[in-house]
Amino acid sequence: MQAVSYSPEHDRFQLGEQAQPQLETEFDVLVAVQAVGLNPVDSKINLWQGMVAGMTDDFVGGLDVAGTIVDVGAAVSCWQVGDKVLYHGNMRRHHGGFAQFAIHDSRTLTPLPNVAPEVAAATPCAAWTAWRALEKLSARGADSILITGGSGGVGSFAIQLAKHFGIGQIITSCSAANHPYVQSLGADIAIDYHQHNVVDAIMQATNQQGVAIALDCVGGDNEVQCANSLRFDGQLVELVQTCEPSKYQDAFLRGISCHQLSLGSGHVHGDFGRNSIVTAGLAVNQLLANQTIAVPKLTTLSLAEVPAALMAMREQRTVGKLVALID
Repeated sequence: MQAVSYSPEHDRFQLGEQAQPQLETEFDVLVAVQAVGLNPVDSKINLWQGMVAGMTDDFVGGLDVAGTIVDVGAAVSCWQVGDKVLYHGNMRRHHGGFAQFAIHDSRTLTPLPNVAPEVAAATPCAAWTAWRALEKLSARGADSILITGGSGGVGSFAIQLAKHFGIGQIITSCSAANHPYVQSLGADIAIDYHQHNVVDAIMQATNQQGVAIALDCVGGDNEVQCANSLRFDGQLVELVQTCEPSKYQDAFLRGISCHQLSLGSGHVHGDFGRNSIVTAGLAVNQLLANQTIAVPKLTTLSLAEVPAALMAMREQRTVGKLVALID
């Protein structure tokens, strides 16, 4: 089969021929891949490759997969050959979706929603993460939110979900060139972080009170900006790095709460962890199918274009979603 593998020694993605993978556990399914999403985490494998036991040059990444089951393990009871599925993959496993066939644990599959495979494959990592983040924040009906990186994958879905959850004031930070884009998704205020102090702009927009909740999709100093933009008893979710409350302004006196979120870690935390992934997937799949949310700025490419696209992802902040269609 054709597959894009990653060489940990040379830090390189390359297209080549590989043997079709075989089921590894009784819970596994073999999936004929129709579409696979590209995510920053896929491109930055050089930063997390140590999490993969026995990684060699035939390692195939690709977490977000839409496809059809072609074989099932002995313990698979809820799925059968021919079922169309969508899943968020386990980064610790070797046979991901940048290939014609992939292996996945059946216990974190979801049915493919009634949309095109490339649309579905654009959602798991980004949209399922955004949904889980807003659930952690008990965001429904909140009066205000700050979403950093609103033009990126997670941010673009978070804005749409914030609107769906009935949040009163949706504020995001992004480059000025992307302001019309994030406003089309539902952002009420867009702050150009190149030209303005984000915390000052938030305070001005909220009558010096700060936002109720915040979601950092970018990392770096954005975590601190989120925390310092919160009002008393505010909450934030950090997606990129480990929270450091000691860096926040008066974190204790202001009663600031910080949550960590790693969608894919659910794969290695038993039934509870796996269910956290599936619950998010089923919720987002329904919203996608009934057109409550959409995949903005979807760009499709071939499997042969994946290596270059992944390396380019490291160098720039991608707007919208990239998805490879598999022949």
